Amino acid sequence: MTKKVLLHTCCGVCAYTCVERLKNEGFIPVAFFFNPNIQPQIEYQKRRDAAFIVAETLGIQILEGEYRPLDWYKDLQPYGQETEGSRRCQLCYKLRLEESFKVSIKESCDYFTTTLSVSPHKTSSVIIEIGKDISRENFLSFDFKQEDGFKKSISAAKELNLYRQNYCGCTYSLRDRNNG
Repeated sequence: MTKKVLLHTCCGVCAYTCVERLKNEGFIPVAFFFNPNIQPQIEYQKRRDAAFIVAETLGIQILEGEYRPLDWYKDLQPYGQETEGSRRCQLCYKLRLEESFKVSIKESCDYFTTTLSVSPHKTSSVIIEIGKDISRENFLSFDFKQEDGFKKSISAAKELNLYRQNYCGCTYSLRDRNNG
């Protein structure tokens, strides 16, 4: 019996390889674009549009969570001076994965996972541990970086002419990129 998995999707670039891998392993992926961290709103829209293009190209359902950047900022502002990969990022992953877990239940998915682990700028073991803390039974522990996952995503993005971002997404990562 094929299992349905909710795939938290940060952007179209990262989604491509993750969806392909899940399908190849016999899962039915449902993309869930939920990223209240992405700033400014035009950046959010570009990433959202790319995720929808990938979903259409690969023939999967995609859902969009509510865009609540002010709530995200309120929760994470105390950690704004921390660096990329710090507690701030871990709290951001947790917020998005908790919402993904809730939606996975609502959508009758057997599992949930995230595209976040495909990025070479993120530590997969941290993301996986956060997912397992939310639901050890329902979180699929994929490190999508493996098997050249990121390299394949970049190739697919070029082929589909997808928008490719140059920072994590939050106002703090944008600040750090501009100051670095």
